[in-house]
Amino acid sequence: MHTAHMISLYKKGKERTLAEGTRRYAKKKRGYGSSRKPIQKRFVKVTKKQALKVTCKKCGHQYQRIGIRLKRLEVT
Repeated sequence: MHTAHMISLYKKGKERTLAEGTRRYAKKKRGYGSSRKPIQKRFVKVTKKQALKVTCKKCGHQYQRIGIRLKRLEVT
């Protein structure tokens, strides 16, 4: 049975400073060398792929619709 859902834009949470990947990136970035990954200068795409967070109003179950290109999200 279909129910009403609430849609919102997914936001990334706060990054942990003690996570393994963050520590590894900081260690490789230290010293006199340059950044370990190249810095992108030309952006071809106008929009980024966004994730929509869909929440059921009845039971509160959440899931995500990933990979939708949006310039602007307007919720009515």
